[in-house]
Amino acid sequence: MDVQLLFKNLKKEAECPLCKETVKNPKTLPCLHSFCLECLDRHANLSRRELKATIKCPVCQTSFQISETDTFENLPSSFHLNRLADVLALEDGSVQSQRCNNCDENNTATCYCFVCQNFLCASCFEAHQRFKALRGHRNVLIDKLQAQDVQDFIHRPVMCSQKYHEDQPLEFYCVDCKVLICHKCTVVSHNRHSMTETQKAAQEQKTQITAAVAKVKAEIVRYESKIKKQTDLRNKSKIEILNEEKKMTDTVEKLIRDLREHERKMKDKFREIYEAEQKHHATRLENFELVVTQLKSCFERCQSILDRNFNVEILQTNHAILGRCNELLNVRKPDLYGSPHVHYLVEKKLDLMDRVVVTKTDPSKCLAEGQDSEEVKERKETYFVIVTKDSEEFQCYQQDDKIEVDILTPEGDQRERDIKDTKDGKYTVTYTPQVAGQHRVEILVNGQPLTGSPWIVQVHQQQYQFAFQFGSKGKGQGEFGCILDMDVSDKTGTIAVADVRNKRIQLLSAEGKFRNEIKLHGRPCSVAFTDSGDLLTLVPESDSKLRVFSEEGHFIKHINDKHLHKPDRLSIDSYGRIIITDWSDKKIKVLSPDGNDLLQSFSAPDCDKSPDCAIYHQNKFFVSYFLANCVKVFDKTGVYLHDIGCKGSNDGHFDYPLGLVIDKYNRLIVCDAGNHRLQLFTLSGKFLSKIDGQNFKNRFPSTVAINSGGSLIVGDYGNSRISVFHIFLPY
Repeated sequence: MDVQLLFKNLKKEAECPLCKETVKNPKTLPCLHSFCLECLDRHANLSRRELKATIKCPVCQTSFQISETDTFENLPSSFHLNRLADVLALEDGSVQSQRCNNCDENNTATCYCFVCQNFLCASCFEAHQRFKALRGHRNVLIDKLQAQDVQDFIHRPVMCSQKYHEDQPLEFYCVDCKVLICHKCTVVSHNRHSMTETQKAAQEQKTQITAAVAKVKAEIVRYESKIKKQTDLRNKSKIEILNEEKKMTDTVEKLIRDLREHERKMKDKFREIYEAEQKHHATRLENFELVVTQLKSCFERCQSILDRNFNVEILQTNHAILGRCNELLNVRKPDLYGSPHVHYLVEKKLDLMDRVVVTKTDPSKCLAEGQDSEEVKERKETYFVIVTKDSEEFQCYQQDDKIEVDILTPEGDQRERDIKDTKDGKYTVTYTPQVAGQHRVEILVNGQPLTGSPWIVQVHQQQYQFAFQFGSKGKGQGEFGCILDMDVSDKTGTIAVADVRNKRIQLLSAEGKFRNEIKLHGRPCSVAFTDSGDLLTLVPESDSKLRVFSEEGHFIKHINDKHLHKPDRLSIDSYGRIIITDWSDKKIKVLSPDGNDLLQSFSAPDCDKSPDCAIYHQNKFFVSYFLANCVKVFDKTGVYLHDIGCKGSNDGHFDYPLGLVIDKYNRLIVCDAGNHRLQLFTLSGKFLSKIDGQNFKNRFPSTVAINSGGSLIVGDYGNSRISVFHIFLPY
């Protein structure tokens, strides 16, 4: 290396961080940074004037207590910087030059002997050269120093500072006093002390320092890793904030677009109202003008006849004139058209429900526990727990966190759920699935999807299992000529069977034991228990088609059936209304609970088939059309909505569908008579399952009912038997 470049580097290394000059009397703070003593004292005085008890290292900002004395003289000196100052003094003319160590005249040194380890003036150097024993020493002229000379000078032995020992190198280390000493010191002042060679002591200290430095280096790596992680977190936070700000901006802009679109639609609506009203007024004005024109024309013709005053003309036109006048005077005149008042009402002002949530919760680290711990059962309460965590995956709780949970049924409807916040970072979500099938669980934490969200929960269906059957063909008690309809009393469990061919209604216990019978003069086609427990019977061929009996079989009353022509089936809804299908006019008729008033009457559009069985549930009418091989669905006002099923034998298809019932799991059960089975659907018409097999072999299920315990009771038209199915889970 070039000696000038070396001096430049050394000068930079020896620069005081405060005054930016070569350090003078360098003192080292506990943080290992060194400064000029004068600079440190000045720095401390400035802090004292500001009434501060501490100073900060200008390099690393470590705080230190200000010394009680006025100076930092007692701080340790920097050996290395003192050495550098000595070296720089050789090159820098502005610095006080080295003096001769060999004579007493204090002359300026011109060379340095590396063997004698002395600076020599010109005279001493000449004398040094004259001695044969000294002539071979390595002497270097100061003004001709090379880079290696400078390095060797920096690493020259350290001489003892004790009086009369200045020519002795510090070769020993006193373990007791913990100081470097020369050979003379070992005899004079450190006799009997524990001592070791400088190199050995330094090596031991070096080992300790190396271990400490290694720990510091490891700590540096750890903190650099933290810096990198913190930087990443800062960048992530920046991106997150910008993204959320953009989301807010997009939301507001969408709202503005939606409002503009709403404004356009409202203006179109006002334009439609305006044009319609103008048209009404124009039409009415045209009518008025036509009337006036006709009246004026008649008036002018009649007045001209009167003005001419010809008797013959008056007599000839009298009848026509009076007739025309009477016609114009008696014709219905158009009334004034009064425009309806138009008001713009703001039913709900724009309420922007948004907020900025600042939280430690990291949605990507949050999780749900227990969502797949067990298979979920239909109509059984189940739950899972949402655990919120921070970026370090530690459970955390933030009051402002927004937890959103949507549980969607197979039909896409939202299932009610309860979220309990335990204030510790856990949220217990409880819900009860009402239908079987795949439910979709979606969770958002502060607007972000939870890890694993959405997921599918399979809800298992409650199924029906054959329990027992009773009945047979015949005319005796508990025997049936033909089962067309039946119903079950919610109060007593009594089963009422329309025994058509035997012209009677049989009343049986829930176990199928005969209790009583009601003899009729006609064939009962349908029966239904009222809310009070009475039995309503439909006998189409009798004079009074609707009759009411007690459960014990006593006649109570006739119901005025003026609205019925050829009724087929009846049912009673939860409001007590009587629902009847009428074959003659192909309509479904809804009567008041007393049967006297016709509340509704409707039919299926574009359908020439007659309805068979009609029931009402959750604001919808479900009506079987066995000749059309479908179940039609109507809204509460009787407006047709859609069909369920079609002709066929596949799942969801029908062959002669008859009786209907809704079970306690909100499933529509259809008697698919021609296919010898029952089929179960959701209320929207999605096929769920079927009940068939050996229990329905060669059977013709025509009617079905549910008792208060949830058991399914099925009447067989062809074999005159009644089968009972109990509910169960398939595992």
